[in-house]
Amino acid sequence: MENARLLRRTRQDKMIAGVMGGIARHFGLDPNLLRIAYVVGSILSAAFPGILVYLVLWLVIPIDQ
Repeated sequence: MENARLLRRTRQDKMIAGVMGGIARHFGLDPNLLRIAYVVGSILSAAFPGILVYLVLWLVIPIDQ
């Protein structure tokens, strides 16, 4: 694997656990826009348990070294 960027939670750009900051960095997105989209999607969709998914991502995605 040459120059593979691994999905990691970030220590620098975090609000709670660095999950959205890490995902945004991995995909080259703006972390604040991703956070807003995630919260709006969680609120508007009853079938999307945002807090539960966030907690699972927090546990599954390793933190940046």
